[in-house]
Amino acid sequence: MTARGAAGCRDNDGMSHLRQATRADTAELWRVRYAVTENTLTPGRIGDAELHAHLEDHGRGWVVELAPGHIAGFCIGDARDGNIWALFVDPAQHGRGHGRRLHDAMVDWLFATGLPRLSLGTQPGSRADAFYRRAGWRPLHIDDHGERRFELFATDWTSRHA
Repeated sequence: MTARGAAGCRDNDGMSHLRQATRADTAELWRVRYAVTENTLTPGRIGDAELHAHLEDHGRGWVVELAPGHIAGFCIGDARDGNIWALFVDPAQHGRGHGRRLHDAMVDWLFATGLPRLSLGTQPGSRADAFYRRAGWRPLHIDDHGERRFELFATDWTSRHA
């Protein structure tokens, strides 16, 4: 058994490994990002420099590694403002708990930095929309980009996970 969100721990299946993301994961991060069928991204809209800035300067990321050089999913949180910049799981790996492990590690870390509130945006009606609602996020409005905005307060998170 591993602690919820504990980075560097093997999952109960003994096969996957949750760890902090690094620059060396760049190709796999893009592979997973472009494999998703919801919340899609136009190739070239975001480049390696922006990705690396979010991993190294603005926040932190995690991956669930299935084997060396092969990830099931990743997430990146921005510690400046508490925005969830990315959380994506390879569609072939859906339903195995990888998204929840990534989510919980990232949310735990962001709240540990002292942020009182986190936010994110996602495609309305998507699997992610339902996922965040189940995880306790409060739906807000649809923004100018057509994304549903969500918020999560530290007090709500800690009371749910005490």
